[in-house]
Amino acid sequence: MPTLSTSTLCALAAILLWGSLALISVRLSSVPPFLLVGVALCIGGLCGLPRWRDWRIPGKTLLLGCYGLFGYHFCLFLALRYAPALEANLINYLWPLLIVLLSPLILPNMRLTGRHVLGGLLGLSGCVLIVLGKGVVSLGSQHLLGYVLAAIAAVMWATYSLLTQRVPPFPTGAVGGFCMASGLLSLLAHAALEPAYRIGAAEWAWLGLLGMGPMGAAFFLWDAALKRGDARAIGTLAYLTPLLSTGLLAAFGGGQFGWQAAVALCLILAGAWLGNRTAA
Repeated sequence: MPTLSTSTLCALAAILLWGSLALISVRLSSVPPFLLVGVALCIGGLCGLPRWRDWRIPGKTLLLGCYGLFGYHFCLFLALRYAPALEANLINYLWPLLIVLLSPLILPNMRLTGRHVLGGLLGLSGCVLIVLGKGVVSLGSQHLLGYVLAAIAAVMWATYSLLTQRVPPFPTGAVGGFCMASGLLSLLAHAALEPAYRIGAAEWAWLGLLGMGPMGAAFFLWDAALKRGDARAIGTLAYLTPLLSTGLLAAFGGGQFGWQAAVALCLILAGAWLGNRTAA
């Protein structure tokens, strides 16, 4: 049996793309968040046009896709508006642990073992170390709404990832429809909640990269991984996301890769190994 399964490779590819999200977003810091999300998701949807016939899915499945892609980003970006980014980001990165812990509650014929719990907690510890790298978190009550929204975002992505396995089977190509519908909803949110903004030529180039990668292909790869693999093991692998994000920012002058990142790497890899070992 190969060391890396197809599901693991798909999950790692999605996580690698998500790791570039912060680096690309730095280039788009002046674009209003819902406009950014809307345009990027629509580009991701356009990338799925060659499989447009796969978009013909039951309404319940499409609603689930919008719940995951639009609902998650809607809550996350509102959380970043109402709470400090450091704290909101930390709470948001609870979603991999929630995937591990909620799997037995949502998916049939699946149980949680002590190793899964330990793997999830090791990954969470590494995640916390990465996010706290340069500061101390203070969860003040004045930012309570932002913290609640970040927690809701984490729950939404975790449950979306698991519930896609409970609806009638649908092709991975249908994710393109999820992206397009969610992108249009995000553009409506932009029109309702944000001031008008004209996107520059350089920003369009970065938006194209964002839409084709972390907010496009990554969603297709994530869906393919969940369809083929063990959600508990994939959830532990997802803790590599903040580590990769920090590493890429450091490599391109947007941060520092210090001892915290090295320790976090050991914790995350140990947690991912435990999760995948029990899935075998």
